[in-house]
Amino acid sequence: MNRRAFITNALVAALASSSRAASGRSPRIVLRSSWQTVNIGDIGHTPGVLALLEKHLPEAEVRLWPSHVDNGVDEMLRRRFPKVPIVQGADAIRAALGECDFLLHGSGPSFVAEKDVARWHRETGKPFGIYGITVGSLGAATIELMSAARFAFFRDSVSLQFAKDNGVRSPVMEFGPDGAFAVDLRNDAAAEAFLRANGLEEGKFLCCLSRLRHTPYWKVKPNVTFDEKKHARNEAMKEHDHAPIRDAVIAVVRETPLKVLLCPEDATQMAVGKEMLYDKLPDDVKGRVVWREKYWLTDEAVSTYVRSAGIFGSEMHSPIMAVGNGVPAIVCRFMEQTSKGIMWRDIGLGDWLFDLDDEAQIPRVAPAVLAMARDPAGAKAKAARARDFVEKRQRETMGALRQALGV
Repeated sequence: MNRRAFITNALVAALASSSRAASGRSPRIVLRSSWQTVNIGDIGHTPGVLALLEKHLPEAEVRLWPSHVDNGVDEMLRRRFPKVPIVQGADAIRAALGECDFLLHGSGPSFVAEKDVARWHRETGKPFGIYGITVGSLGAATIELMSAARFAFFRDSVSLQFAKDNGVRSPVMEFGPDGAFAVDLRNDAAAEAFLRANGLEEGKFLCCLSRLRHTPYWKVKPNVTFDEKKHARNEAMKEHDHAPIRDAVIAVVRETPLKVLLCPEDATQMAVGKEMLYDKLPDDVKGRVVWREKYWLTDEAVSTYVRSAGIFGSEMHSPIMAVGNGVPAIVCRFMEQTSKGIMWRDIGLGDWLFDLDDEAQIPRVAPAVLAMARDPAGAKAKAARARDFVEKRQRETMGALRQALGV
């Protein structure tokens, strides 16, 4: 944007804000989010941030500008947030750009919708903010755009420091929890039916999730081609990465009265869990382990997690949604997952975070899961402390949005 256009747009935005304040009209926020629907964590970003907006800025009119809300996600969001219009199609997007006062880029694995934020900034000159992302690379144009944000919240301290070191100069740059911590979706009927059918009682089972180094999206997305290099890396590391999780499952079943539910975070993981965990379990263990063979949506998953005694494994967003609901969760990570796992250390759960690229940490995974299983009260108290910290940051980050809106 050239200097004259920027000044013109900034003046228009200032006059619009002044007009809104004078008329008493509610502020209008467009949330740019909903990155994909084959992963319950990516789905979770959106209802989490929408719940925060509902709680902390109830007077605001919020619209959702999604990338994808297929596979039943549209209906799930409309049930929980019936007042939030979903902006789809060129005309609706143009209307949102013209009518909304602020664009909020939702939580995600990166500055996912950078092009759309740049369009907002270029065409409207109105304020925008970035909420709970990870960054690991930054070009000059991205640094300039992020610096123009009223605030930039990063979901892990490594990303925050990286942005600062590379010259991002937004007025507010702080740690801001992943939006999925605030997910409060529920599908209790589906969860209870599944648990009954599989002999799982509330508080008497742990949830376990595992993944490959690279998600084989070519198996579930028709527009993604097979990647030989990623596949080879997956094959080379899958036993290494699953052995400590499998050991934890065995320890829980043999040394506690709890059962274990193997469940997916994305639509490729049912097969992974069966091949690398369930099928390799000893016969005396397998009888108290349930393998979920079908993918689910975020509401049923959360309704299941809150009935469990805790979560462990190598995924991130199921633990996020668990801790956000007071459920203990242990996270295993590796380099291909970027720096997002460091948020566990940032929220006070560093001793529930294990780096599978560090061989010295691997033998500690099963004992940590076993300790969590044996001390449910202590584990829940620890999760509650982390949740309290997250909720404090949520209030503060929403306060920054309120200030940026001038309300």
